[in-house]
Amino acid sequence: MPDIVIHGIASAMYVGLAWHFWNTRWRRRRSLAQAPEPSTRQGLEAWERSALLVPLALHGWVLYQGVFAHELHFGFAPALSVMMWLGVAIYWIESFFYNLEGMQPLVLPLAAVAVPLPAIFPGLASSVAHAQAFEFKLHLGLAMVAYSLFVIALLHATLMAVAERQLHGKGSLLISNLPPLLTLEKLLFRVIGAAFVFLTLTLATGIVFSETLFGRPLRADHKTVFAVLSWLTFGLLLAGRALYGWRGRTAVRWTLTGFLMLLLAYVGSRFVLEVVLQRG
Repeated sequence: MPDIVIHGIASAMYVGLAWHFWNTRWRRRRSLAQAPEPSTRQGLEAWERSALLVPLALHGWVLYQGVFAHELHFGFAPALSVMMWLGVAIYWIESFFYNLEGMQPLVLPLAAVAVPLPAIFPGLASSVAHAQAFEFKLHLGLAMVAYSLFVIALLHATLMAVAERQLHGKGSLLISNLPPLLTLEKLLFRVIGAAFVFLTLTLATGIVFSETLFGRPLRADHKTVFAVLSWLTFGLLLAGRALYGWRGRTAVRWTLTGFLMLLLAYVGSRFVLEVVLQRG
């Protein structure tokens, strides 16, 4: 079966599941005075959990074949696809331990969009020797895990914003069985804490391995500058939480700012080079 067909099947399955979760987890309000219907759901049902594994497995297969199986192909599109594959996988694992109702209609459409991107924008084959080095693969793996955890953190922040509006009777959507706002906030900072550790390791391996792989110290280019700015932003957010109890809208704004800087560090710059300027 051609890979493009597998891309299409995985994307369509993500869309179908996103539509299912939209209908069963999110409810549109008819009036501000109408109360939400009570829900007894606690997390994913067994068939939903199993169904999520199918597009996740197909997505992982086409990523391996297209990006990692032969020469390493990497660019903004493979990076986004890997990020969203890991994001769905992290959500799937996290859902065993926490009630994450409302997350599904946010993460699955993003994954559906990301699946076919490497087929449209395959990136460049890395012919240089360092692409196969263990140090480079370790650095790349840590970076992708950090990105993916920050994607989940951003979605948690989005749910927090929706929950806060719902709590104050604003907005046109109700999410049935949404976790309490304080629970979402606690989960947000746990995810950001884990992501911050992986981002720290990414920067550390970049500094340590740069001389080994490229024969020169790490350069202060735009990727490094934006990555360090993102690291500082999330570090200040975690410090503000610990010292001053930052929460709510403050946490959401800092999370969004840090994520945008991190996105500009690699994905944004590669998009400009590959699509806008059409250079490698």
